[in-house]
Amino acid sequence: MPDVLSEKALLAMPEADYMNDAQQAFFRALLLRLARDCEQELASARQVLQTPPQSDPLDAAVDEEACRHQLRFLARRQGLLEKIRQSLRRLNSGDYGYCEISGEPIGLRRLLARPTAQYCAEVKTRLEENERHYAHSRTG
Repeated sequence: MPDVLSEKALLAMPEADYMNDAQQAFFRALLLRLARDCEQELASARQVLQTPPQSDPLDAAVDEEACRHQLRFLARRQGLLEKIRQSLRRLNSGDYGYCEISGEPIGLRRLLARPTAQYCAEVKTRLEENERHYAHSRTG
């Protein structure tokens, strides 16, 4: 694997180099690392759930709440892992880094902050506004 750019070197590249081979390698390495970390966290959380509590029966409510917390954590991490895998598929197809709706570049800073971003900031803002409007109109 070729040397992967540093974040600083990535941001110093001209806009014309957007999603060139070096940038793709940077984000591939980042996404693979995130996927590996997520898989390890999922395995650890599953192990905790499989280990029956050895506590006093009076602590059953505390154990049950801890179990619910672990299940919520697992669900969130599973969702994140799927988004990471989708991002890797988009990277392999050449679509990574471009908004799924407008086709515009998402931008390096946004991808560094959220490597699984699917939309440019303008489209994401519009989607969130529509979502808020829809939610407000349903409750109002």
